[in-house]
Amino acid sequence: MNSTRGKDQQKHLLGKERMLEIADKVIKESPGDLTEVLITGGPSRLTRFTENYIHQNVAEVNHSISVRVIFDKKIGTASTNSLDDDSLKEVVQAAAEIARLQRPNEEFEGIPDPEPYKEVPAFSDRTYNFSAMERANAVKEIIEQAKERGYKAAGAFSTGGRELCVANSRGVRAYHASTSASLSTVVSSDTSSGYAESRAIDVDEISAADLGRTAAEKCAMGENPGVIEPGEYEVILEPLAVADMLMYLAAMGFSAQAVREGRSFLVGKLGQKIFSDLFTMWDDGLDERGFPMPFDLEGVPKQKVVMVERGVAKELVYDFKNARKEGRKSTGHGTFGGWGPMPSNVFMAGGEHSLEDMIKNTRRGILVTRFHYTNLAHPMKMLITGMTRDGTFLIEDGEIVKPIKNLRFTESALRVFGTMDMLSKDMVRAGRSVVPAIRVPAFAFTGVTEF
Repeated sequence: MNSTRGKDQQKHLLGKERMLEIADKVIKESPGDLTEVLITGGPSRLTRFTENYIHQNVAEVNHSISVRVIFDKKIGTASTNSLDDDSLKEVVQAAAEIARLQRPNEEFEGIPDPEPYKEVPAFSDRTYNFSAMERANAVKEIIEQAKERGYKAAGAFSTGGRELCVANSRGVRAYHASTSASLSTVVSSDTSSGYAESRAIDVDEISAADLGRTAAEKCAMGENPGVIEPGEYEVILEPLAVADMLMYLAAMGFSAQAVREGRSFLVGKLGQKIFSDLFTMWDDGLDERGFPMPFDLEGVPKQKVVMVERGVAKELVYDFKNARKEGRKSTGHGTFGGWGPMPSNVFMAGGEHSLEDMIKNTRRGILVTRFHYTNLAHPMKMLITGMTRDGTFLIEDGEIVKPIKNLRFTESALRVFGTMDMLSKDMVRAGRSVVPAIRVPAFAFTGVTEF
């Protein structure tokens, strides 16, 4: 990873000095008692493909600024993506006018004071300068894998950079630049589909050939699927499915505000063992294995928060407001505008097994590649509903015996992470999480689909 800025980067990134200059202008212009500024943006580039050909290639450079003006406890917010002086004055005036019309927000606890934060490398020159032709060549590798089997490939490959600046009238001045690359593909036949994806800070960590091979092999395994009756089955969840359920659990359960307001399953249960001994989960914005970010959207330095340790519910994530209400210190998980604290860099401890070990230890179960269209049905019970997708297989006596049509499920994340009995050694970036595959002895499938 390389943090040196090239000439091409300078064209599209404002840079720390310029961003802080803009923030200072806004704060000086504000008539409020307190002012907060969030500036974010950068270049994003995207190549889309379907039916084995590239049909879209786009690039965009955009920056936006959000301003929060506060008179006592009356708060107004306004945003714009024009950063010229006149537009900056207008957005400040708009936020101030909105604030004057508001009722006082008695929940308001002020804004943070400045604190030093630790710089963390998250920028790759290689990713930032990755060209449309290079993305096209990577897509070609996937398409060739699909064509070899007579299949069709679709998907998207995005690369780009992002810079973030948080500032306030109490002296907070924070800046962070990062890059990201994301490649995903669905390879399909007349009767099946297979999926693979990879995300990274450094685009060279992504192998298009491997992704194409994985998706094509999943598609081949899934041809002519059969139907099984809904019910409870042993289940093996691959990392994408695990990450889906884990983020609901972390976001809805371990927010200090959700617990304080009685909306979390953790009310009255902190310090208790409510999960499997195998389950350890934490949030760490400085861990370079994920997508690190050194501070939150309030400019508070991020702290590592161990939410679950060997099955015991340990700690919550805090923003400035909720920390003040409880006489604590923010853990650096604030959002802009007071939406409440949110885990954003979630890690789960792995285990000692391989995916093959899990399959061998399953008498009659289902292997799930990923979920689709998941929704939280009951936050206190952590009931999640959704469907399997792009690779669902029946396991009998330790072997995959046939592909099956997708199933609808309604299952509690509390039960999933409370009863899982095997975890993989291999860890995967999935979304903003880093997770293993897991095996669960009983998982409730509630319906079948036609595909």
